[in-house]
Order: sequence, then C-alpha cells, then structure tokens
Amino acid sequence: MRIQRVSSKWAKTKVILQNSKLSAFIPETRKYKLEALIELLEIHGTVYIKPDRGTYGSGVMRAEQRMVHLSSSDQQPDNETSPQGLIDNHETEQKVMYILRYAKDAEIFNTPQELHAAIMPRIKGRPYLIQQGIDLLCHQNLPFDLRVLTQKNLSGGWETTGMLGRVAAPQKVVTNYHNGGSIFSVNDLLKAHMSPPEMTTTLHQLKSLGVKIAAQLETAYPGLKEIGLDVAMDPHHDMWLLEVNTLPAIMVFKTFPNKSIYRKIHRYAAAYGRFKSTKSASASRRKSVSRPR
Repeated sequence: MRIQRVSSKWAKTKVILQNSKLSAFIPETRKYKLEALIELLEIHGTVYIKPDRGTYGSGVMRAEQRMVHLSSSDQQPDNETSPQGLIDNHETEQKVMYILRYAKDAEIFNTPQELHAAIMPRIKGRPYLIQQGIDLLCHQNLPFDLRVLTQKNLSGGWETTGMLGRVAAPQKVVTNYHNGGSIFSVNDLLKAHMSPPEMTTTLHQLKSLGVKIAAQLETAYPGLKEIGLDVAMDPHHDMWLLEVNTLPAIMVFKTFPNKSIYRKIHRYAAAYGRFKSTKSASASRRKSVSRPR
C-alpha cells in the first residue's frame, strides 16, 4: 500500500479540530479573505498568511496591527517608513498601522484594505490560510519552533522517533532550514527556558502529541505512515500545533551525534516503504545490467 500524503493544510486542520482534546493546540485558523484578516488582526495583533499547499515556508507572510504614537510634528508614515521607526517618545496622537512582512522585507499601510490589496498579488489566486500568530520562544533573540517526527513502527503503531529545533534566520518570518534557519537539538533550545524537570515533562508531552495527532489524522487518512509536526512554544510554555507535514524530512536526523536516532527512523521508514529495500535495489540494478541494449 502506498504511503498516503495530504498536501492541504486546511484539510488536515479540519480533521484535527474534530477532536476536542487536540483542537486546543490549534491556533485560530481560517481560509484567507479580507474579513478574516480584519477580525484576526483585531483579536490577535499578529497573523501568518500561508499557502494551503506548500513546503519549506515558501509564500508565508506575516501581518501585524500596531498602535503607533505620533507627535504633532510627525508626518504620516508611508510605505517606505521603517517599522522600527514608528514609535515617538512625544506621544500626542495614536494611530493604527498595518505591517506586512515577507522574506526580509516589510511594508506599512494605513488600513487593512490597503494591506489586503498588497497581499492579493502575492497570493495569485491560490488558496491561502490565515492563522493566529504565536509569540515564539527565542534562542539568542531569534524565534524558534520544534519539529516532531512520528512514524509507524515495526508493530504498526505510532511512535515519535525524533525531535529537533529550528531557529529562524535574522529578520525572516519562518524558521525553515530552506529559508536560512538553523537546526538545534530540542534540549539545547529548551534548557534556557525551563528547569530540567519541566523539560523532561515537555519532551514527554511533545512525543505524546505526535502520537495523538497521527492517530487522529489516520481516522481520515488510513494510508499515513509518517508525519512531521511543526510545534511552537509561547512564553507560557504552552504548545501550539502550527501545521502537519505528511512528507517530513528525515535526513537531517543523520547529522545528530546520537546515530541510533537516525538508524531507528530509517529502519521504520524502510519497513513501510519510503525507501527501496537493498534487495529490491540490487535486483533492479541486475535487471538493468542484463537487459539487452
């Protein structure tokens, strides 16, 4: 049986939301439209706008609603004003401004309608989602999130086999390695934020979350064999499930000092068919060599 892949983030989110115990881990997420942009910015202040289908953080934008302070001598900020220069120490007037960040660039707008008008050409008619922004924990002033790998084991049950941390590159809105992010061990990232007992509990909760999410998704997609959870942790150490990847990268675990982690990951992946077995590959090569030219 082929390994099932599910590309739509919205489809996976809807399945998880059916489980009341797991829905608490999902940031508020909707299909993108102007009304959702206005409402979620008003509620959360920061939102992420991302393609329903896509990988490596490509096409992800961040929008922010900010209250800025203007003195009577200040001119109205325009699109070329730096977001860092919006705050004035002589407060005489408050104004709401909207900031759009993508890659390493930022633009400023006076209304959500102007913000929306700038977003639409980047969406190019594709289905996009808008999601509540989470205030991420940081490593050396750079935000990070966690990747949790959960696989079908040799007994056919779900097992969390690997975890890693991803630290965003400076000024980037996503943490993905393909967007300049750096890979760290989860322990190295969390030890600066919590005590050893709390970290032990957190690691157990992350492993358990991977198994529970996989089991829930399997109710709708019985052919799943592996998933990668992107998990954010906020300053209160609450966990948030940002999205689930059904074709998770596993080669990165080969670089970890503990080689037994990758060996288990590879063994499970080979067993459910992600890789060709050595025998099959050898037979294929022999067949190719013996075939008349």
